[in-house]
Amino acid sequence: MAAAASSMLYSFFLFVATLSLQEMYRAKLASSELFTVLGGFTSSLIFLLLLTFIGNYQETNSIKTGWGTVIIAEAVALVAASTVHRVCITTCFLFSAVLLYEVNKLSGIMLIKSESKAKRY
Repeated sequence: MAAAASSMLYSFFLFVATLSLQEMYRAKLASSELFTVLGGFTSSLIFLLLLTFIGNYQETNSIKTGWGTVIIAEAVALVAASTVHRVCITTCFLFSAVLLYEVNKLSGIMLIKSESKAKRY
């Protein structure tokens, strides 16, 4: 429980810092094609941090919503990307899909490891 609470706090602070920096430098992020892709990537990091925050909040309060968490986090990240440039919305969605796939894969690996440890004892 303490690990989930501290992870929730860290992800919230990183979420606020990333969103603030993205908004501060939005003119720079919209200035070229490469920076526009970088703006989409930073928005996908916002998605990952918000997904971590909401997931840990649900874990500490014993609430489960399933895909609702992903949809809320993605919607917030896409709105944040839309404030930079409209191409950032597309790149944010693509980067977020890749990040979600990797998080799901990592979660499956960790679940298998924890189940194998439980069977030994």
